[in-house]
Amino acid sequence: MAIKVGDTLPAATFMTSTAEGPAPVTSDELFKGKTVALFAVPGAFTPTCSAKHLPGFKEKAAELKAKGVDTIACVSVNDVFVMKAWGADQGISGEVVLLADGNGDFTRAIGLDFDGSKFGMGARSQRYSLIAKDGVVETLNVEEAGEFKVSSADYMLGQL
Repeated sequence: MAIKVGDTLPAATFMTSTAEGPAPVTSDELFKGKTVALFAVPGAFTPTCSAKHLPGFKEKAAELKAKGVDTIACVSVNDVFVMKAWGADQGISGEVVLLADGNGDFTRAIGLDFDGSKFGMGARSQRYSLIAKDGVVETLNVEEAGEFKVSSADYMLGQL
């Protein structure tokens, strides 16, 4: 069953890249006492994710923060090294925290996983965005298969 508005996000540990190397970040560290704009992509370096989704949140980071967002984070079922390389490729320098959900544990726990095997991608995350306040989902925008409409930074700005 997929997570819904009003639900508390589950405990999870993501991996992120730091100057010292890969480091774990827990859901408590990420969400506790904060307003977080979280969005998920099916994969780093995939066309829509690289051309529109991540760049939109990078571009709109200041506007989102001006509307009360403390942290903007992107999660993908990729490993931390792929996420680091994608961030470098996209010129991310702190606007967006890139979170590797390498085994898809968080993605499965919130019920927003899908089987991309027919595309040679294996288990992946659906494309979505949400606003969580202190770990509680306030808004949730899940895309229909292959679309990019309701999970964008622009759409989210309209919800704040």
